[in-house]
Amino acid sequence: MSDEQRRHVHAMWAGVAEEWTKRADFLDQRAAAVTKALLDGAAIGARDRVLVLADGPGGLALAAARLAADVVSSDVVPSYLDTVNARARVAGLTNVTAKVLDLEDVAEPDASFDAVVIRDGLMFAVDPAAALVEIRRVLRDGGRLAAAVWGAKADNPWLAIVMDAVSSQVGREVPPPGMPGPFALADETRLGRLAREAGFCAVHVDHVAVRFHAPSFDEWWSHTSALAGPIAKVVASLCEDAKAALLDQLRTASSPYETSDGLDIPGLSLVLTARR
Repeated sequence: MSDEQRRHVHAMWAGVAEEWTKRADFLDQRAAAVTKALLDGAAIGARDRVLVLADGPGGLALAAARLAADVVSSDVVPSYLDTVNARARVAGLTNVTAKVLDLEDVAEPDASFDAVVIRDGLMFAVDPAAALVEIRRVLRDGGRLAAAVWGAKADNPWLAIVMDAVSSQVGREVPPPGMPGPFALADETRLGRLAREAGFCAVHVDHVAVRFHAPSFDEWWSHTSALAGPIAKVVASLCEDAKAALLDQLRTASSPYETSDGLDIPGLSLVLTARR
């Protein structure tokens, strides 16, 4: 893919960085099971130096820093540096360094980390194969990788119903074909193959349930519309009539997941683990 497409992806995430920062605690709470699976899968220990890629406001790095000797939190969006540093100070963590790094071109020396962890970022790489090669390069011999990506669209109705409704309103597929998206690595066979082709061994893929519970439709929609990078800008650009029609469609689509205390919508993450 072209540099233009890569710039588009980076700009997309920069465009939602403010909302991700505002909702950082919610993101960490919702991803708690995936975070545990990643840290366990990468076998993070007290002497480890850990690189966290596509870390946004730094929740995964903060969790890793409670276990490891030294943690680098990185993202392509520069504004996250201040966010991560501030959150680390509040948490009393002095072993976190924030950097701007691209997971497809990791500006770090060869064999400089014991583990690399990524939460919901690898599927947005323009070239995930190149990203995996880069990740292997910065790992020491025997170093561990743990990466979480979303499973199949059918297993993630919390987002699938939004993508379908938005696509219906704008008359085109969102995100467009050929661009990275949340389900780009949902085929676990392909995911494992990409890791092996990059030179990793002991490749394994686990399933982790990630339910989206919200006390109301409005709260679910508030979080989802603000945080969903590939569709947030599209939703914001809709005229008022189209937004109203979209909400009507989403209320109908989400109704099977209504419970006595709000919405409870299934989700599924795939957690890839591997060794250099």
